[in-house]
Amino acid sequence: MSAAPVSPDHIMQVGLGFWASKTLLSAVELELFTRLAEGPKTGGEIERALGLNPRGTADFLDSLVALGLLERSGEGAGARYANTPATDVFLDKKKPSYIGGILEMANARLYPFWADLTEALKTGKPQNESKRGGRGLFEELYEDPARLEQFMDAMSGASAGNFMAFAEKFDFSKYKTLADVGGAAGLLASFVARRHPHMTCVSYDLPGVTAIAKKRLATGDVAARATAETLDFFNDPLPKADVITMGMILHDWGLETKKMLIGKAYAALPEGGAFVAIEQLIDDARRKNATGLLMSLNMLIETPEGFDYTGVQFAEWCKDAGFRRSEVIPLVGAGSAAVAYK
Repeated sequence: MSAAPVSPDHIMQVGLGFWASKTLLSAVELELFTRLAEGPKTGGEIERALGLNPRGTADFLDSLVALGLLERSGEGAGARYANTPATDVFLDKKKPSYIGGILEMANARLYPFWADLTEALKTGKPQNESKRGGRGLFEELYEDPARLEQFMDAMSGASAGNFMAFAEKFDFSKYKTLADVGGAAGLLASFVARRHPHMTCVSYDLPGVTAIAKKRLATGDVAARATAETLDFFNDPLPKADVITMGMILHDWGLETKKMLIGKAYAALPEGGAFVAIEQLIDDARRKNATGLLMSLNMLIETPEGFDYTGVQFAEWCKDAGFRRSEVIPLVGAGSAAVAYK
């Protein structure tokens, strides 16, 4: 019996995947989807609205159609382009469901930095602003309030689905208080407070970020039960709460810092309390969750020591800190909540 023929299709698709990625990122940068949320437009109308040169317009728009990111009715110059249901919901900047902030950041920062992945693999050093004489990611962000707010929006967009799923899936019936450490714009605190009226939630972060969170939470429908406070989780003890969460925080740091933060969480929790890390957890066999593994490579690009991890690793670190048991709750896509119970 002859072996099935092999094909280079998958290799080529992955190897040239940046073609499709940059096409989407440029569409987000140009605010194409926001324009099309107003209604379908012809290629000529889109050219004029976005200031495009006619040479590339048809190929650009039809590539987005072929990628499943736009819909098209008709043929030729009279064809009209429209958002898909998904791009209309998630890539229209005027909608609260907009997740394009993370794509804007990917376009402005990550895309050029990833060109130096080979160097990162050889040196183990970050390839971001710090490589070119600048400071690290967080130091740069805190110097520019507008850029910091953009970054917070990007992180919120990237995490919103997982935070919403966590608020639905985790059993909060035994708890009354939640402290979200490194809570950015306060999104997780607001989702939990909205879904569970008995919960009081506080988002904790550094002063510049806390100012953003306070502004966002003050205008929400759960302002009385979702608030923001200042905390330096390196130098301050963690706040006392029944549940302590960290969304996309642990993966920023090396092993010793991870263990230090887990130890601080253990010290702050009551008996029966829960520590939750929401991340793109790598599957234990390290074979399936490509997103988690690629996120870990992104930490190589962005941070001096950060890396993503498996549920088994999380459980080991938490056991060493004194937690009695751990579990992993699948959330959205590649996202998971790693939970340790005291």
